[in-house]
Amino acid sequence: MSDHVEVIGTGTASASPDVVVVDVRVSVEAADVAAALSGLAARLDATLTAAADHGVHEHDRRTTGMGVSPRWDREGQGITGYTAHQALRLRVRDRERVGDVISALAGAAGDALGVDNVSLEVADPSPLLVRARAAAFADASTRARQYADLAGRHLGPVLELTEVPAGGGPVPMPKARFAAMDAGGVPVEGGESSITATVVVRFALGPA
Repeated sequence: MSDHVEVIGTGTASASPDVVVVDVRVSVEAADVAAALSGLAARLDATLTAAADHGVHEHDRRTTGMGVSPRWDREGQGITGYTAHQALRLRVRDRERVGDVISALAGAAGDALGVDNVSLEVADPSPLLVRARAAAFADASTRARQYADLAGRHLGPVLELTEVPAGGGPVPMPKARFAAMDAGGVPVEGGESSITATVVVRFALGPA
């Protein structure tokens, strides 16, 4: 194998998130399964209508889970009723309307509504990944050039380039509050989301 130097380069790109993801759950209790499911359907219909009325389009609404479970007495011996639930993930593309959306959902579902999580994301992370890859390669080139100089050698062309698989999607990096949800006045942190790329690059080493 020809003389070479192999280095690892990392690069990060960040951008302000432009989508707020709201995970909600609608739960209804009733004496029997049929009544629980019927009540859930009615509350869900009102909830989804409220979401649509406040700009959450159909392609931004997704069911993430649902089920029916029995409720037991304190002794755990007898069933006292049933709880039907459905979890929804809503993407709000106008960050300034998050409070209005949650307030509308609460008004439609009442006490049946639960908010499980509110997070932020970048709608299209592709440009971030392109920038992160470029930064990672530049980092690898800088490292390799330094090692070549230290060894008194000339840095040659790339012999092999491998991208290390990412561990996940964009990572939120909260920095500043951007809104307060009307439902309870809960502050939601904005800031930036970042993507990191890692590459392994093998460069040829030429003569001094």
